[in-house]
Amino acid sequence: MDWQSHRREAHDLGHMQEFLKQIVYGGNDGIITTFAIVAGFAGAAAEGVAQIGGLAVLVFGLANLFADAISMGMGEFLSLRSQHDLYWTRRKSELHEIAENPQQEQVELFMILRQRGLPAGEADTLADILTRHPSVMADLMMTYEFGMLDPEGESPVMNGLFTFGSFIVFGAIPLVPYFLRDPTQETFWLSVAATFAALVGLGLLRWNATGERLLRTVGETVLVGIICALVAYGVGAIVGG
Repeated sequence: MDWQSHRREAHDLGHMQEFLKQIVYGGNDGIITTFAIVAGFAGAAAEGVAQIGGLAVLVFGLANLFADAISMGMGEFLSLRSQHDLYWTRRKSELHEIAENPQQEQVELFMILRQRGLPAGEADTLADILTRHPSVMADLMMTYEFGMLDPEGESPVMNGLFTFGSFIVFGAIPLVPYFLRDPTQETFWLSVAATFAALVGLGLLRWNATGERLLRTVGETVLVGIICALVAYGVGAIVGG
C-alpha cells in the first residue's frame, strides 16, 4: 500500500473530500458561467436575440461550457505543476543552505520552534537534532518559514480532470430546459430553478464533505450564485435594452 492510499484510508478520505476544492471551484464556475449566457439572453431585449432564442442559448452556452471547462482544467493543471516546480526548487535551495551554513539554519529553526510555543530548552534540543537530518529539517523549514506544503500528494492531472469534470457536469444543468422545451419565458424560469437546484446540490456536497453547518455551506454557495446571476441578467438588460 502506498502512502497516499494509507493516508486516505487512515483518515477516511474519499475522492470527494480529497478533491473538494476542484469540485466546488469547477462546479460553481460552471453553473455561473453557463447561466450567465442564459441570463444574458433573457435580459437582452434586442430583436435579433428574440428571433434565434433557444438556438443562441444552446450554441453559445455549449461552446462556452466546453471552452471554459478545458481552460479551467488546464489552468488547474498548470497551476499545480508550477507549485510543484516552485516547491522543489525552493526546497533544493534550502537543503543547500543547511549544508553550507548549518549553524545559521539551526538558529532560524530554533526561533521558529520558539514562535510555535516550544520552551527554549526543548526548542534548542530539537533544532540540534533536526540539523543532523537535513531532509526533515528542510521539510519543516518549507512549512514554517515559507508557508509551503509538500505538494507530492497532489496530482496535477487528477486535479485538472476533477475541475474539468465538475465544470461540465454542473455547468450543463442551466441548459437542460432549453434542450427539452421551446425557448419561452417559462423555459427561462425553469433554467433559473435548475440553476438554483444545482447550487443547492453543490452546497450539499460541501456540507457532506466538510461537516460544517448546513445553512452556512449551502447558503454561501447559493448566495454567490445569485449575485453573479443577477449581474449577468442586469448586463444583458442594459446592453439589449
